[in-house]
Amino acid sequence: MQAILDIIDKITGFMWGWPILIALLGGGIIITIRTGFVQIRYLPFILKQTFGKMFASNVGGEGSVSPFQAASAALASSIGAANIVVAPAIIFTAGPGAVFWMWMAGLIGQATKFAEIILGIKYREKNADGEFVGGPSYTFKKGIGGTAGKIMGFLVSFFFMIEILPSITLQTISAAGPLEKLGLSRIISAVIITVLVVLVAYGGIKRIGQVTEKLVPFMAALYLLFGLIIIIMHIDKLPGAFAMIFQSAFNPKAFVGGAAGTSLAAMIKAGAARGCYSNEAGMGSAPYAHATAITDHPVRQGMWGIFEVIADTILVCSMSALVVLVTGNYTDPELKGVAVERAFNSAFGQLGTAVIAISLFLFVLSTIIVIVFYCEKQGEYLFGTAVGKVMRFAACGMVLLGGFVSFDNAGTFLDFTLGLVVFTNMIGMIIMSGELKELTEDFFKNPKFYPGNK
Repeated sequence: MQAILDIIDKITGFMWGWPILIALLGGGIIITIRTGFVQIRYLPFILKQTFGKMFASNVGGEGSVSPFQAASAALASSIGAANIVVAPAIIFTAGPGAVFWMWMAGLIGQATKFAEIILGIKYREKNADGEFVGGPSYTFKKGIGGTAGKIMGFLVSFFFMIEILPSITLQTISAAGPLEKLGLSRIISAVIITVLVVLVAYGGIKRIGQVTEKLVPFMAALYLLFGLIIIIMHIDKLPGAFAMIFQSAFNPKAFVGGAAGTSLAAMIKAGAARGCYSNEAGMGSAPYAHATAITDHPVRQGMWGIFEVIADTILVCSMSALVVLVTGNYTDPELKGVAVERAFNSAFGQLGTAVIAISLFLFVLSTIIVIVFYCEKQGEYLFGTAVGKVMRFAACGMVLLGGFVSFDNAGTFLDFTLGLVVFTNMIGMIIMSGELKELTEDFFKNPKFYPGNK
């Protein structure tokens, strides 16, 4: 067994190096060009349509949940513990310049997520229960068509499903960690989390949307507010933090610290991988939530994908990195993984520790709720709505399992299967990039949708 794990580990290590980054960044650049640099060219309009209309209720078109409810569900999946723990860790392993490359990956990823969603809306359909469903599996089956489309749809869904199930248990273990600090055992924590997840997940996408549209803004605002206070407390260090990021982005030797001696290639790889992994652009997960949104045009909902990457990578991940840099915690390698918690504790004492514990718990809880829904949708696509409901039950069981098991080697398996999802999804997106151009032009050249063309 260990020999097999070692082989998977080597394949995964290679796959999540340049191959994945070429697929994600290369494919993202192709999509960016095909969509006319939509994330840059139309940014002011996109911000007005997303951040400016987060709680708007007067939306037209068909769907089950509001545009923001769909976006908040997708965002709940991508904003997780990694935003606090792993994002700033790239500073320790590759230097502050990696943050710059994380931003670049986020900028490219905005177009990728935009594209995934608009195709998800175009090719969505109604299931046996009369609910809208969609995602890469449906997109490839119907959009690419033929045997190739069916195979790609099956593979992207199957790989995603077998990645999600153990991931749910690992997420539960992560969510139980903060509760253990409050004196609750892991078993009790797992039971509490299971009950919360069941109450939400069994209400379907409408209840998930109703919960996440309140939970996501609250948990993000809580974390960002306290992080901003820390930055204000060290405002004199902020210019230096940005200087380190930009100076070492192309010259790793300009940084002296725990990551001294890092090569430029390693820095780019670390930053870009973290950006892609964090915001889920290229994984094809978001369209499963967005396919349920009420919208009058695929591109209008696609703009929420750009919103998600901005919120996840540009705001939350950047806050974690800046907090570490302005407080000087990046100089101690032993703080890798707990640097943000140390910064919060130093600034606010036990209150800071509590804020991090609450943030971690809410970040992970929201992720579990949504990926249980994703798991259900994979089972539904592969074997029908009845099996989808069985998979929802199994996924909730995987939550409870988090109180009793330890997946020591699960990380390697999860990265391996997720890599297969990314490759399949990005190949399909590149094949269908011509349609992205048509849909984008159809929206932005029509004054009915885009007032800038009047």
